[in-house]
Amino acid sequence: MLKQPQRRTEPLDPPMVPFALAGMAGWAIAGVVLLFFRDQLVETGREGWLWTCLAGFLLGLPGLAVMMRHDSHRRRRRAGH
Repeated sequence: MLKQPQRRTEPLDPPMVPFALAGMAGWAIAGVVLLFFRDQLVETGREGWLWTCLAGFLLGLPGLAVMMRHDSHRRRRRAGH
């Protein structure tokens, strides 16, 4: 039986900025929704969830910067081929 030559599969390299933006939007939306329930969160001792949403959004900012740099390098790599 003849073996077929194996094709080399390229790794996935999608643009990453949309993922960073989606994550930040998710945290922002969750925070806004939780603002409507702020009184209930304070009563039950779970107001930390609001801070978690804020932290998730703010930590997304450096992540977004890293992904923007990654995507610019990605464009350069693909232009070099």
